[in-house]
Amino acid sequence: MKKIYVYLIFCLTISLWSCEDYYDTDNDPVVYGVTYFKADLHTDKASYKPGETVRFTLKEKPSGNVKVRYSHLGKVISEEPLSSATWDWTAPSDDYKGYMVDIYEVTGNAEKIHQSIAVDVSSDWKKFPRYGFLSSYGKLSENEIENNIEALNRYHINGIQFYDWMYDHQRPLAGTVDNPSPSWADLIGRTNYLSTVKGYINAAHNKGMKAMFYNLAFGALNNAAADGVKEEWYLFKDQNHTEKDNHHLDAPFRSSIYLTNPGNKEWQDYIAGRHGDVYKVFDFDGYHIDQLGNRGTVYDYTGNAVKLEEAYKPFISAMKQADPDKRLVMNAVSQYGQQKSIARSDVDFLYTEVWDESKTFDQLAQVILDNNSYSGNEKATVLAAYMNYARSNNSGYINTPGILLTNAVIFSFGGSHLELGEHYLANEYFPNSNLQMKSETKESLTHYYDFLVAYQNILRDGGTFSPINVQSVGGNLSFENWPASQGNIAVVGKKFTDKDVVHLINFSQANSMEWRDTNGTQKEPSPVAGIQVKVTASKAVSKVWIASPDINGGVAINTEFSQSGNEVLLTLPSLKYWDMLVLEY
Repeated sequence: MKKIYVYLIFCLTISLWSCEDYYDTDNDPVVYGVTYFKADLHTDKASYKPGETVRFTLKEKPSGNVKVRYSHLGKVISEEPLSSATWDWTAPSDDYKGYMVDIYEVTGNAEKIHQSIAVDVSSDWKKFPRYGFLSSYGKLSENEIENNIEALNRYHINGIQFYDWMYDHQRPLAGTVDNPSPSWADLIGRTNYLSTVKGYINAAHNKGMKAMFYNLAFGALNNAAADGVKEEWYLFKDQNHTEKDNHHLDAPFRSSIYLTNPGNKEWQDYIAGRHGDVYKVFDFDGYHIDQLGNRGTVYDYTGNAVKLEEAYKPFISAMKQADPDKRLVMNAVSQYGQQKSIARSDVDFLYTEVWDESKTFDQLAQVILDNNSYSGNEKATVLAAYMNYARSNNSGYINTPGILLTNAVIFSFGGSHLELGEHYLANEYFPNSNLQMKSETKESLTHYYDFLVAYQNILRDGGTFSPINVQSVGGNLSFENWPASQGNIAVVGKKFTDKDVVHLINFSQANSMEWRDTNGTQKEPSPVAGIQVKVTASKAVSKVWIASPDINGGVAINTEFSQSGNEVLLTLPSLKYWDMLVLEY
């Protein structure tokens, strides 16, 4: 949380996602407008343990000789005739694997892909985190809660950050453990309900998702003294402890946020106790720890300068010691504290809120590469990267081309993107829902998240980034190795022992190389078909396949090729935003 803006006009608590099931789409297919989208194929969970039963539900079974096919990294595991709109599959016994499942039929000599969906078989979310959020906890019915969680489930979101769910920062539980309040005012005065928070936690758990409560590492409101927060625990802007460091907030916020010293042992014990109360009332899986970035020079009560970026590691350790079975995630605002405290701590994965210190696509990818280095390649990365930011103060629609280009970069470098909740996230104040997604955006993101899951073992699981030469044959497209540049196809190469992976990201028609697309003006590229290319291979190639979230729902396509020396000649069926080419040895 780098900044908090005030929004006096909030959208309805129930987002368009939660309303989809209430539309009579058969008899009145127009009234729900351009934002309506409901995928035709679903799984009952966001992820599965090895050997667990996967339940598929199809809106309507296609007629004809239709089959369902299960694949891993372009290799068919099994297939069978599709006899019903609902069916089960036993997840394979291997842990931490992604699978593509597609429904197809053969017409003449060609395959027709009707539907596709990915399946994540992972016993723990921290290997391949896909983080979503919630931000409004008004009086919702069970059906409304289920609809919002089901929408996130279709994107395979396996963990949810419960943003601004709490009462006071220093006392997040309203009421007591024995008598928790049925409702309470959050920081800006919205009414949150116990039944809604609990309902969301239960619904998330039913889908195999983790539920993480949000709170600052060091926040206290102006009433904190009455709750036992001592003056000696605060951070100060001066050595004489006359001015507390604070995040100033005007009405309608109930208070500014005054900052305590996260390295102070008494504060650690105090807030851990308060969080212990939370865990006794709510079945949260863990604590999402927030901060406010670089605060400049700050002092403790005795006048000593506090090295804030080094104070987070003992704070994280204290939270883990207090509740060893609970999970931890911490926001590194603009990477503040990531290298010196967070990356080698007890957090499940690395989470970076990206601001204008990293405004280009190249700098965005570098955040992920830096996190890999800081953690010794042990922890995955989630980026809180707010799209169309300058437009988020006004109502409208999110710009699809900007999102898809940014996700192509994040996903191809092995990260994931915090962007999906009850609405699309375009601002660091998560309840801001001014920018909605059109149906076409939702459909495209469904394919992108299927792609992220199905191919997670080459996107997010090992390999070494290395330049791989790609040349256009007889065409007017220009390919160049990363970093990306405007007007070209960026090539991101990754080498494994038995394969080379080549990501082709299309910036040939991009009008900006800043990932945020802050004004929503990034252009949609025109797809190019039948692109003949030469790729420099490491060894003798045994198989080539191509997959793209922009083609056939991400289902892999085996591709004919010829090899002469270390040059492999092949034809890409098409390229719009992002193609992934795999050369197997």
